[in-house]
Amino acid sequence: MTREIAWSEWLDSPPLSIADFEAAIRAVGEERYHDKHPFHKLLHGGKLNKGQVQAWALNRYCYQEAVPRKDAAFMSRVHDRELRREWIHRIHDHDGLGEEAGGIERWLVLTDGLGLSRDYVTSRRGALPATKFAVEAYVRFVVEQPLVVAVASSLTELFAPAIHRERIAGMLANYDFVDDHVMAYFKRRLSQAPRDSDFALGYIKANAHTRAEQEACVAAVRFKCDVLWAQLDALHHAYVAPGVIPPGAFRPGEV
Repeated sequence: MTREIAWSEWLDSPPLSIADFEAAIRAVGEERYHDKHPFHKLLHGGKLNKGQVQAWALNRYCYQEAVPRKDAAFMSRVHDRELRREWIHRIHDHDGLGEEAGGIERWLVLTDGLGLSRDYVTSRRGALPATKFAVEAYVRFVVEQPLVVAVASSLTELFAPAIHRERIAGMLANYDFVDDHVMAYFKRRLSQAPRDSDFALGYIKANAHTRAEQEACVAAVRFKCDVLWAQLDALHHAYVAPGVIPPGAFRPGEV
């Protein structure tokens, strides 16, 4: 039986090799990325009704809306101009720039297609309390943690393309209220996420110099997986089983 090593013991441990460091990051996704959550199995397998899919899209908007805010907060702390020049495209990817509408607009095309009012979605009034707490915890994490750890928290993007491909295929095959047009967000992320994760992975491998910094980066990926998992826990509890919807939250058929 292996002994759990206390955090303090990492302080005097030699750094992991670059290969082992990357393997430790990737192992987090294999263990706890949210593609393993029962709610996603239901979503991709066509087992949810339209109201439940609406609830997912409405709540997930809160996360989409938070991403450029956390990236702007991150950039406000960065003195390295080259890092800012690299990172700013993440904000453009979500908020848009010029004729490029951006990922948030593409997400609103999805909620439009599901029959939800844009004003209602963007107000976040109907989002679950746990959703709002989870996404704001992510923003706060990026504000408060050392830069290399904040960068590491974005590395769930390493695992995103697989879930996007599964989501595109599963939702198009199983829901007659979903079409190719409303899945545009996920199709764009198939190219954006690998570009972003390649840069972030390279950055932490170059800048996490000590074992403690490496372990903090691994913990950051674990934290981010927890943020994503908590959102699905809340959705499952409210809209699947036991079906307890908090006061003020979205109720299918009433909006």
